[in-house]
Amino acid sequence: MTDNKTSHVTEEQIKYAGLLNIGMMIGIVLLLVTFAVYMLGIAKPHVPVEKLPDYWSMSVHEYTEKAGVETGWGWAKNIANGDFMNFIGIVFLSGVTIICYLRIVPILFRKGDKVYSILALLEVVILILAASGILKSGH
Repeated sequence: MTDNKTSHVTEEQIKYAGLLNIGMMIGIVLLLVTFAVYMLGIAKPHVPVEKLPDYWSMSVHEYTEKAGVETGWGWAKNIANGDFMNFIGIVFLSGVTIICYLRIVPILFRKGDKVYSILALLEVVILILAASGILKSGH
């Protein structure tokens, strides 16, 4: 049995979860549609399906070199190719967290919760910087 005093769900948690659920559903639909476009051959792939086994044993470096694919956001140049369309859903799903944080910031400020408001905004900035490639390290 749960105690109502300890199981309180806040407004921002409900808004975050609701938006996350909608975003997840949209992302899954995007993944399914772009995969169908790829597998049905509606959009020509950058790497033909029959040649995929030739690339399976390669390292990422070898693959990008031989297939003529750029790393980072370079995939966006090939978005019209069926095998790169799948990235649309992946990028969308990756960005849903940013949208969810932005959704709860006004609620947190309205409640006077300045610390969580600032932390949520910092999280958005860090996620955007990381997605942009500015904060990359290593590879």
